[in-house]
Amino acid sequence: MKTRTLWILGFFAFTVLLLCGRLFWLQVVKGDGLRQAAYEQQNADRFISPARGAIYDRNGKELAVSVSVETITASPITVKSSDVSLEFIASELAVMFDLDEEKLLSKLNQNVQYIIIARKVDIEKGDELRAWLKKYKVSGIYINEDTKRYYPLKNLASQVIGFTGADNQGLEGIEAVMDRYLKGIPGKILSEIDANGLELPFSTETKINAQDGFNVVLTIDETIQYMADKALEKALVDNNCIDGGSVIIMDPRNADILAMVSKPDFDLNQPFAVPPGQDASTWKGTTAEDTEILRSTVWRNKTIMDTYEPGSTFKSFTTAMGYEENVVHDHDSVVCQPVTVLGKTMNCWKRPPHGTETFREGVYNSCNPVFVNLALKIGVDKFYNYISAFGFRRKTGIDLPGEQLGLFHTQPTALDMSVASFGQRFTVTPIQMITAFSSLANGGTLLKPKIVKELTDQDGNIVKQYETEAVRDVVSVETCERIRDILEGVVSEGTGRNAKVAGYNVAGKTGTSQTTEEGHYIASFLAMAPADNPVICVLVILDNPKGPYYYGGTIAAPVAGEIAEDVLTYLKIKRREEGEVKKDVVVPDVRNMTVAQAKSTLKEYGLKALLNQGVDENKAVTKQSPLPNITVPEGSLVMLYEEGRETVETVTMPNLLNLDELDVAETAEALGLNIRISGTGNAIFQSVSPGEKVEKGSVIEVSFRYMDKVE
Repeated sequence: MKTRTLWILGFFAFTVLLLCGRLFWLQVVKGDGLRQAAYEQQNADRFISPARGAIYDRNGKELAVSVSVETITASPITVKSSDVSLEFIASELAVMFDLDEEKLLSKLNQNVQYIIIARKVDIEKGDELRAWLKKYKVSGIYINEDTKRYYPLKNLASQVIGFTGADNQGLEGIEAVMDRYLKGIPGKILSEIDANGLELPFSTETKINAQDGFNVVLTIDETIQYMADKALEKALVDNNCIDGGSVIIMDPRNADILAMVSKPDFDLNQPFAVPPGQDASTWKGTTAEDTEILRSTVWRNKTIMDTYEPGSTFKSFTTAMGYEENVVHDHDSVVCQPVTVLGKTMNCWKRPPHGTETFREGVYNSCNPVFVNLALKIGVDKFYNYISAFGFRRKTGIDLPGEQLGLFHTQPTALDMSVASFGQRFTVTPIQMITAFSSLANGGTLLKPKIVKELTDQDGNIVKQYETEAVRDVVSVETCERIRDILEGVVSEGTGRNAKVAGYNVAGKTGTSQTTEEGHYIASFLAMAPADNPVICVLVILDNPKGPYYYGGTIAAPVAGEIAEDVLTYLKIKRREEGEVKKDVVVPDVRNMTVAQAKSTLKEYGLKALLNQGVDENKAVTKQSPLPNITVPEGSLVMLYEEGRETVETVTMPNLLNLDELDVAETAEALGLNIRISGTGNAIFQSVSPGEKVEKGSVIEVSFRYMDKVE
């Protein structure tokens, strides 16, 4: 009996111990997982997408916004209808949303609570589905509020802005690097469900609101970006630049990037569309190979990802080193002749070389030997210390993804330094170049380039401001003043003459370099303006021009000059010598006036009357050329036809090509024609071909450029 009792007690003790162990296992070891599983079995969550923050330019213009769309989801275990079959539902939805019917039916037959049928459909399509669901009494299919990214300016600043994926996550550009601020925090709706996954009739929903993302305000000015974009696009076409090009405009006072253009580019609303040079019939845009092609072409931001030899634009920095070390002065006598260093002879780009000249003239003429001799005076150690100080050995740290780093010799010799003095045998990025150049414009301080101005909430309140960051002082204010003065001379008298702008003193430096590929040149120009107090720095790079010219002074300088003039005018920077600049005038309507009255009216507008011989000034004007409301340069001629003498007066268009501005103006005036001039130098283009008949008073567009080989 006693033994039996002990056995029973032992059995119960073992059972209790076993149960306790099981309870410990379920509640402690597996407790969290089981509680989560139970919660999920008894509750259903629906997520609320937060509004992604917008991207604005510095003046509040929309660059990227989210528009309302709808995403269609379903709970397959609850999809049903008293009127139609599941096959019918799949068939109808496939047509409505352009889906594969068999795949959709397979998804609807799954034993799961949640699938996505169609992402980001238009509101109109969502309304169509609502009516269809009501008509066929279909349950288990849901229409959820969602947003889709929209880029109103399409290609403008495409590589800077970037784009998002289907899940609204940033993939490229600012959309990617600022994603943590833009995306916000999702909310959700919690509801109780039964064993079949159906919502309980008397349960209450718990809603956790989404936290919308912050807006990102860029330093980019949309108007300046557009100016730079159009100027670069035209230059690429005019010079047949088969590998595109880039432009950066920076405010040197605070390192704000006002414009950043990289070509080729793409429509942000269709980032996976077929890029130039690819076969549209085979392009899918979704394969890894396609994505790699896009990343290396239209998605590529050349301003921060491309590296290149800067060529003679780098002579600006060699000159600054010489000034700072006090080893050269503007009027020192120098000789432009071949220089040999460690067995390597270096020549001037010009044949024959310039010979004896002052250092200032050597800079104007961009003589390579002059800079080699200057570098030898500076010395290898100091030269490369300045290279580092100007920021060429480190990335700038700009808030954009994918910034690359150029290449310099790690143990440079005197020969390496000599070749580097005129910008060859090392590489930099465009963003490094303009950042360093801006230090010469602002008094000698290297600043970190800034692309993001601030973050704001949905009410426009500033939540974070990005301040200007000084990296280091590189050279003195006095050195910068001398640099600006000598580079202004490069534009007014030297190789940069094609960057001249009437009324604005532009300082700049030309550059031409060759890549490792035979015949592949890069033409560039660095500019700052106004030279005495710069508010902008401009870098223009034309990659692989295949037109008749490839020198930076010939094809890149005019682009920089055009951009500088447009931007300074837009910024309302007063011109230095207003008298030099002809204003545009809108031609008034002088028809039906007497000839005498018409002459007087035209004079008031700053225009001149052009008359037939023996005109009766008391007769009425019946015709005029140019017609009313046409814009012409101040001082233009207006041909007047009086009553009874309406026969159109024509002249034969002469060949103006290669003439200078004065000869063109005199020729045109003698023929009764008006000229709209762009550029300086010799005529390279006229809008009316030689030999054509043209009416007196017509406005002829003539472009001028210095076409000598200016590197």
